[in-house]
Amino acid sequence: MKILGVAGGLGPLATACFMRRCVEMTDAKSDQDHLEIALLNRPSTPDRTAYILDRSQPDPLPALVGTIRALEGLGAGCIAIPCVTAHYFFAPLQQATGVPILNALEETALCLQREGVKKVGLLATEGTIRTGILQKAFSRRGIAAETPDWANQCRVTDIIYQNIKAGRPADATAFAQASASLLKKGCQCILLGCTELSVARDELRLGEGYLDVLDVLARASVLACGARLKPAYKTLVSGRREETLRSV
Repeated sequence: MKILGVAGGLGPLATACFMRRCVEMTDAKSDQDHLEIALLNRPSTPDRTAYILDRSQPDPLPALVGTIRALEGLGAGCIAIPCVTAHYFFAPLQQATGVPILNALEETALCLQREGVKKVGLLATEGTIRTGILQKAFSRRGIAAETPDWANQCRVTDIIYQNIKAGRPADATAFAQASASLLKKGCQCILLGCTELSVARDELRLGEGYLDVLDVLARASVLACGARLKPAYKTLVSGRREETLRSV
């Protein structure tokens, strides 16, 4: 199997969540059946959204390039970046290494396309929303993306930065309000398009109706490294379900 390189710490809890998902998705009968993973956990990397919204803030690209090249030096056969907003820098990062970097944006778009989703609600950082990196990936495959209005985007931002990144519980009411606003627009499912929201998903025990980008990236990592995938994870999109809102 290939060694999986993980550019971690963006943020730390989301990285831990990603590592767990990789283990849980692997069809392993012993320790030796699991992925070999080289992890560099670098929370000192400047905030991606802060830089995207205000170019006077520290540029995270040099730190990200350093991480990618270090993972290459550790023998990584492919690299995963469990941070959606960091994919804004995907092109220069891929140019900096000969090791293939798994593209969470493209993998998510392909997942939605395979499952026949035509309209998805997007919960993500303001940086991801503002750049349109997910919307563009979806549009190329005929998938429409709805984003929250300003009030609900503020709720999502607070969940990411004031709750999860700050080590506090996710605000269940705010999460439900943001989700409801997208379902009312006719979305077939809601994408958790930020890895901090993946942590919130576990805390809130969300029901069906969500697609988690961290699940998509973990599944792609297991397959890219040549490990066996548990049959339960061959399908990740459950479609819209009315019980979604009742579960948060």
